[in-house]
Amino acid sequence: QVQVVESGGGLVQAGGSLRLSCAASGLTFSANVMGWFRQAPGKEREFVAAINWRGGSTYYSDSVKGRFTISRDNVKNTVYLQMNSLKPEDTAVYYCGADRLGLRPGRRDDYDYWGQGTQVTVSS
Repeated sequence: QVQVVESGGGLVQAGGSLRLSCAASGLTFSANVMGWFRQAPGKEREFVAAINWRGGSTYYSDSVKGRFTISRDNVKNTVYLQMNSLKPEDTAVYYCGADRLGLRPGRRDDYDYWGQGTQVTVSS
């Protein structure tokens, strides 16, 4: 049984920063990859960043590369998304997901478990 819970969303001005957290449980012998996706109004859920749970390899969408950093704390079973230089177009509900196989980190449909989402709003 896998559970993921996001936190850290909020309202921030353009150029500001936020740090999202994703607490994971039940991942023993499961979920090779943890990822962050986001969904803006009227749009599909899109890939943001992902990390290999054990090896630490990271993956980013072009739109956030250089601004966002994904990391994980294996002891705390927590994945983080540090978001810097935020833009209004980053406004979305951010979801944390777990992918058991982790063969295609950027593929939304490959993820097996999702958190409830946390709202990030970036004002102009």
